[in-house]
Parts: sequence; structure tokens; C-alpha cells
Amino acid sequence: MSSTEPRRTALDALHRALGATMTDFAGWDMPLRYGSERDEHNAVRTRAGLFDLSHMGEIAVTGPQAASLLDHALVGNIGSVKPGRARYTMICREDGGILDDLIVYRLGDTEYLVVANASNAQVVLDALRERAAGFDAEVRDDRDAYALLAVQGPESPAILKSLTDADLDGLKYYAGLPGTVAGVPALIARTGYTGEDGFELFVKPEHAVELWQALTKAGEGAGLVPCGLSCRDTLRLEAGMPLYGNELSTSLTPFDAGLGRVVKFEKEGDFVGRAALAEAAERAASEPPRVLVGLVAEGRRIPRSGYAVVAGGEVIGEVTSGAPSPTLGKPIAMAYVDAAHAAPGTEGVGVDIRGSHEPYEVVALPFYKRQK
Repeated sequence: MSSTEPRRTALDALHRALGATMTDFAGWDMPLRYGSERDEHNAVRTRAGLFDLSHMGEIAVTGPQAASLLDHALVGNIGSVKPGRARYTMICREDGGILDDLIVYRLGDTEYLVVANASNAQVVLDALRERAAGFDAEVRDDRDAYALLAVQGPESPAILKSLTDADLDGLKYYAGLPGTVAGVPALIARTGYTGEDGFELFVKPEHAVELWQALTKAGEGAGLVPCGLSCRDTLRLEAGMPLYGNELSTSLTPFDAGLGRVVKFEKEGDFVGRAALAEAAERAASEPPRVLVGLVAEGRRIPRSGYAVVAGGEVIGEVTSGAPSPTLGKPIAMAYVDAAHAAPGTEGVGVDIRGSHEPYEVVALPFYKRQK
């Protein structure tokens, strides 16, 4: 198979049978949408959606010093994560630039599962292997060991409950436990990227099709629909969640992205990027550079990544993500803007859309927060 051929998930034939529009995403052939992305988005907000996320990059870190290695390699306090819990964190360069944002699951005392973005999986794997030198721990590429299915939306707990004996009520947000779903062994995690309650199910690729079919059948009465990556993007955008390559990059530190809280200076030992991040933290406290804000359109034109944000004829920032928001009924964007224009309600801010300065309202993120 040539290196230019996109990789296919274990559910590829099923997506095609469902009539999905496929797209190349980070070297994988992935479903963009099955029908209307707006309908898929609304299903997740009001009922439930089923996603194939098998392109995500799973990396196992195991051994007596697995926790110490991750505390050194990542910015978070990973040693303090209890078995059965997960942590949102980042891996940075020595200069503080973000290599990727990650979720780390602690499966046992000496066993972790690091989940990287598909586009960065190899970079993260290489960095972890390099940073493992001198630690009694093993870093293993487990991308081919897992398929990943997500059930997201308010009906997802009821749907999953009908297929498992696992204690879902006791499973907190950012927790994960081994269990069986529809007879399939799975790591059941209460995580997601939609702003809704939901679950991510890590299973062996050979079990992916039967699990997808069981979830589809169990969700029929609840209005569950298959969902592609297009609505995943509008869902995470409404929820104010950053996307690597848009809101996060190697030219930004976690402090630049307004996510300095993930950096834990109080943990034991040195970690990669510590000195640079300490400087970035000081800079952010004294004179914040640009600030990540929400923008809501007054008109109908859609802002896109890279468009200039303007005020008083000056460029004051740049759009990182933009899309029509099905929930708000108008276009929205995330943008980095100068601190002077970052306060919610700031007047006179617009987006330069092909030479026309379209008026936008500055709002606090997220755009959407689910009712608990």
C-alpha cells in the first residue's frame, strides 16, 4: 500500500454503505457527513449521535516509571491522576510551544493510555520516545490496537445503559473504566468533544462493526444518528473547545491560548518546557498578548480561519475557527484579538470577509453550555 493511500478505519465499509461523504483527514479516510450536518449537529444537542473516531492516536505508556516519564514529558501533573480517571493536558516543546493537546487515561498504577490528535500522533509518539530516555517505562504505538466509537448527547447514557452492566451512573466526567458493551470488551470513558454528556468507547478494531450496529439498534427509539467530522467541528466550536492547528500550535504556549491552567509548576521534578512556560506565565499576567474570544455575527456571512479581525480600520486579531452555529442560528467564530478589544460587549469589532468589514459581537467562551 503506497504511503499516499489514506488509512481506513475498521468501520470504513459501513460508512460507505450508509452513504457517507468521505474526506481525507490527517491521512485517514473519514466520514464528513452522512446526510445534513445541521441535522447531525442538532441530534447530538437534543438526542444522540454516534461517531467513528478511530483516527485518534492511542499511545500506551507502561512500566514502573510511567508516571514519572509522563510528568517529565507533559505539562500536567499526571502522577496525581487516580487509576480510572483521565486528564486533559498538553505536550510542549522546550520553548513552550504546544505540540499537541492530549487526554491521558490512567488504566492502572503503571499503565497509561495517551490519546493524541490524528494529525499529531506521530509527533507525539516520537517526542514521548525521545523523552523516555533514562526512565524505566515503555512507550508503545497502539494506534492499530484500537477502534474508537463515541456516543454523544443527552440520550447517550440511556442508550449505553441498555447495552452494559457497567456502573455508568458512578462514572464521572473524565473517568474511564473497563467493561463490556453489547458483549464487546471496551474501555468506557465519559469524555467527548461536543459540549454534551457522552462516552468514548475504545475497543479492538475487529469488534468495531458489531458495536456500531448494536449502538445503532439500541439508539433507534432515542433518535440516535450517525455523525461525521463536520458536525463534530461545529459542536466543539459552540462548546469553545480548541482544535489543534486552529486555536493551538507550536507558535503558541498554553498561556497564549488561555489554557495556562493545564501547566502544573507545582509538580515534582523538571518537565520539558518548564523554564519557557514560567516566562510565558509571567508575560500573560503582566501584559497579555492576544486573547482567545468568541465572536457572534450580526449578519449572515461566515468567517473562516485566517480572516482578519478589525476595529477602527486597524487589524486587531485573527479568526482561528468559524462556522454557522446551528444552536445560535447565526455565524460564530473563535479569534485571537488584542487584549484591548477582548472584553465581552466590546463595540466596533468586525471581521474582514473578502474586503467587507462585517460587524461581530465579542462574547465570552463558550457560546453554548449544556444544562446539567
